[in-house]
Amino acid sequence: MSVFAKYRHAFLIGLQSNIVYRWSFAVRALFSLFHLAFVFILWGAAYQGQTTIGGFDLNQTLTYFIAILLMQFFIGAFNEDYQISEEIRNGLINQFLLKPINYYLYRLSIFGAARLVSGALALLPILVALPFLKDHLVLPEGGWRIALGLPAMAMAALIQFTIAYIFGLLTFWFLEIQSFIILSLAVETILGGQMFPLDLLPAWIFRISQWLPYYYQMYFPTAIFTGRLDYAQALSGLAIQAFWVVALLGLAQLLWTRGLHRHTAVGG
Repeated sequence: MSVFAKYRHAFLIGLQSNIVYRWSFAVRALFSLFHLAFVFILWGAAYQGQTTIGGFDLNQTLTYFIAILLMQFFIGAFNEDYQISEEIRNGLINQFLLKPINYYLYRLSIFGAARLVSGALALLPILVALPFLKDHLVLPEGGWRIALGLPAMAMAALIQFTIAYIFGLLTFWFLEIQSFIILSLAVETILGGQMFPLDLLPAWIFRISQWLPYYYQMYFPTAIFTGRLDYAQALSGLAIQAFWVVALLGLAQLLWTRGLHRHTAVGG
């Protein structure tokens, strides 16, 4: 219980800190509606003269993009990698080396608090726009989608955060990590299904993407909730997703251990 209390306290501090910047999240969520409007226009034009693309009609595709927009605010890592990098470069990380606090769990608690605030604020403009969106929402039936989608969403958040954490730890070796982050973001945007549903890719590329962690960041839980995956595909995907969670946690621990050997503990 004492261990839990430490990270619960970190979560509450993170919650208070992010509430202070609630208007920043709110404005970001509001501007996401403009992005959604362009998505509607773009895909509306793409569906001109045809009823389905990749086996899904226009409303199913628009539902996918609405869901992935919300997913980004609830589980997306916005700037955790930069925050970790700054704490290492400025020596602020030293305080965690002298206390019985796991740095990964501390940062994960802060991440969870931030996503709770940003996700809740992202719902507000969606609710305001709901009268205009409801005719386009097509959610499939099946309680199993909730039962499998929620753990998929939780593991997707872990993958999202752990990748950001890993890039932040690269500061132990590199003074500037921005180029790594930009490259990762570009790959994630495409292979995470944020530009278009991944099942529209050529079949061989789609099969390769299913073995990469980016597939399980945004696309996989969104595809479960919006009906782009069946029960068998969701179950097998959960197993691969769990593998990536364990593999990335192992890599993060390895980089942390090796990085501390290089750390000079100056500042803080």
